[in-house]
Amino acid sequence: MKRHRLIGSSALVALAAACSSQPPAPPREFDGAAALRYVEAQVAFGPRVPGTEGHQRMAAWLDSLARAKADTVLTQDWVSVTAKGARVSLHNVMMRFNPAAPERILYLAHWDTRPTAEKAINPEDRNKPIPGANDGGSGVAVLLGVADALKKTPSTLGVDLLFVDGEDFGSFEDSTETLLGARYYAKNQAPGPKPLFAVLFDMIGDRDLQIYQEGNSLLGAPEVVERVWDAAKIAGYSKVFIAAPRHTLIDDHLPLQQAGIRAIDVIDYDYGSNNSLWHTPDDTVDKLSAQSLQAVGDVAMAVIRLEAGVKK
Repeated sequence: MKRHRLIGSSALVALAAACSSQPPAPPREFDGAAALRYVEAQVAFGPRVPGTEGHQRMAAWLDSLARAKADTVLTQDWVSVTAKGARVSLHNVMMRFNPAAPERILYLAHWDTRPTAEKAINPEDRNKPIPGANDGGSGVAVLLGVADALKKTPSTLGVDLLFVDGEDFGSFEDSTETLLGARYYAKNQAPGPKPLFAVLFDMIGDRDLQIYQEGNSLLGAPEVVERVWDAAKIAGYSKVFIAAPRHTLIDDHLPLQQAGIRAIDVIDYDYGSNNSLWHTPDDTVDKLSAQSLQAVGDVAMAVIRLEAGVKK
C-alpha cells in the first residue's frame, strides 16, 4: 500500500458513538498463537514475489489450506502485463463459507510480497525482496484464523475470504504494477450477490498495534468503519482500534470501492519507529506478536457474529 496524504483529526467529522445498549461481546473463537504460526509458515517459503519459487510454494500451500477449510473454493489465474512490458502470472484464492447464503461479507488480504526493499537504510539492501512477515503475512494469517473459526462454528451469514495477489509488485504511481489482484477481482467478481461490505486486513501484526481509521475508508464507506470500530469496542479493543483518522492510503480496498463494494482498510501503517520497518529487510516475524493478531482476529469474528445476529 502507499500513503497518499495525512489527515488531521479536524479534517473529518467524528463518527457517531456506539449506542449505550450494546450487545454482549461474542465469545473468543480466534487463536492468535495459531495465526502467528501461519505467519511463520509463510516467511519460511521466502519472499513471495510473483515469478519466484517462494511464490509458487506459497500458492500451493494456500490452495491446499483453502480446500481443507472452506465449503467451496474459487481461484483466479491470469497474466497481467505492466506498462513496462513485464508479464506477471498471478493467482487469487477465495474461500467461501455458507456459499448459498444471500447476505454475505467479504474479508481480503494480499499474499504476495514486495520485490524490493526500497526503504532499507543500507543502500545495498534496497534491491532485495522483503520477508513480508507483517506486510502480507499478517493479513493472510488473520484470514486463515477466521477460516479455522468458521469451520469449527459455521456462520448463518455468508463469509468470503479473498487472498489477492500482486498488491505490492511495483510502483504505486503505476496502476499496472500494484493492487493487481484486487483490480482483477473487482472486474471478475464471484457469482451471486455483492457483499454487504468488505474489510481489507493489511499490516496488522505489529507488536505496538494501533489501528486508526483510514481516510479513504471514511470517505468511501464510513458506515463500515463505524461497524468495525463498534465491534472492536464491544470486543474490548478500543485501545487498539482508535476511533480517529490518521493516514489516507492507496490499498486493495480502492478497486473494490470503485466496483461498488463498500470496502474499508484495517491497517496499522505506523510500523516501527517513524514507519522504519515498512518495505525493509527488517519486516520479520520477531516484529509481530500473537496478541496483536489475536486482537484483530477477535474483532474480525465479532463483526461476523454481530452482523449475523442483526440479520436474524
